[in-house]
Amino acid sequence: MPHADVIAHGAHVMTVCNACRYCEQYCPVFPAMESRLTFAAADLTYLANLCHNCGECLYACQYAPPHEFGINVPRAMAEIRAHSYEAYCWPSFLSSAFRHHNLLTGIALAAGLIAVMITAVLIANGGVFPRPVGPGDFYGVLPHDVMVVLFGAVFVFVVVAIGIGVTRFWRDIRRGEAHRPTAADLSRALGDVLTLRHLHANGADCTSAEEQRAPLRRWFHHCTFYGFLLCCASTSVAAIYHSVFEWLAPYPFGSLPVLLGMAGGAGLLIGPAGLLMLRTERDAALGDPDQRGLDESFTALLFVTSLTGFLLLAFRERAVMSAFLVVHLGAVLALFVTLPYGKFVHGIYRTAALIQYAITSSSSSHRVAGTVTIQEGPANSTAIR
Repeated sequence: MPHADVIAHGAHVMTVCNACRYCEQYCPVFPAMESRLTFAAADLTYLANLCHNCGECLYACQYAPPHEFGINVPRAMAEIRAHSYEAYCWPSFLSSAFRHHNLLTGIALAAGLIAVMITAVLIANGGVFPRPVGPGDFYGVLPHDVMVVLFGAVFVFVVVAIGIGVTRFWRDIRRGEAHRPTAADLSRALGDVLTLRHLHANGADCTSAEEQRAPLRRWFHHCTFYGFLLCCASTSVAAIYHSVFEWLAPYPFGSLPVLLGMAGGAGLLIGPAGLLMLRTERDAALGDPDQRGLDESFTALLFVTSLTGFLLLAFRERAVMSAFLVVHLGAVLALFVTLPYGKFVHGIYRTAALIQYAITSSSSSHRVAGTVTIQEGPANSTAIR
C-alpha cells in the first residue's frame, strides 16, 4: 500500500478510536492518541512505534471487521511502522530493503558473506586455506587485525546508519517539545523496555487469537532480547581480555566470555525458534502479511548465528574448526549488515517512543497536579492557579 494511503487509513482508524476510547487502558497508544485531535504522519509514526502488537484491542473492538468501519489497530500500526522504517532509513536508497526482505534473501546474503569470508581467509593466507596450528587457533585462520578491520568497519557503519535513522525519528515525534527526559522518565521507559511490559495488555499472557492466551510469545521475546545482549556482552568482554590484558582466544569453558556467550547463544536458539513456531499459530489479522519475510529473515539470521557459534565452540579443538569459524563469521557479518534495514530497528524506535511517552506522561501529570491548590486557613479558601 502506498505511504499516503497507509497514513490516511491510519488517521481514519485513530479518529474512530479517539471517539470510542473503549481500549484506553490497554497500552500507551490510546492515552497518547487521546491527547490529539488530528493525526499527521509524525503522530501516527509515534503511535505505531508505541504499539507492541499485543492484539487485545482488535478483539475488544466493536468496529473490527466485518464491521463497515473495518477497524484493525494492530494491522494499521504494523503497516505504519514498516513505512516509518523506510522513511527514516539511511542511506535512503537502501530503504527498499525493508520491502524485499524474506527468508530466502537472508539465507542468500549469509551464503554470499560466507563466500566473502572464505575469500578473506584465502587472501590473508596466500591463497591457501589454513589448517589450525593448535586447538582453537582462530587467528591462525583469520588474523586478528583482519577481523578487527572487517567487523569494525561494518560495526561503525551500522551504528551510524541506525543513529541517523533514530535521530530523524526522534526529531519528528518531538516536534518542538520543550520538556527533556529526566532520570525518572528514562528509568520508567527503560523498565518498560526490559520487562516488555506492554507486550500483554490483559494480564500476564499474550494474545494469539480470540480467547487464546499464553505466555510463550513473551518468554520467547525475552530469550531473544536478553540472548542478544548477552552475546554482545561476551564479545565486549573478549575484546577487553585481548586488548587490555593481552589474553588471547580461545578462552576456557569456565571463562566469562564463554559463559556469557553460551547463555546468550542458548537464548538466541530458543527465542527465535519459538517465535518462528508461534508465527504459524498466531491470528494473521494481528499483523501485516507483507512483513512476514522481514520478520522471518531477521529471526532466522539470529538462529543461524547462534547455531554456528555453538558448532564452532563444540569443534574448536578439531581440524574442522576452520570451516565452522568461516561459516560463523559469515553469518555474523550477514546479521550485522542487515541490522539497520531489518526488524532490529523496531526495538530502537520503540525505545525512543517509550521515552517520549514517559516525558509527555510526566509533564501532563505535573500540569494536572498544579491546576488546583487547596490553601488551608481560617476561611479554608480555594485558589485556582
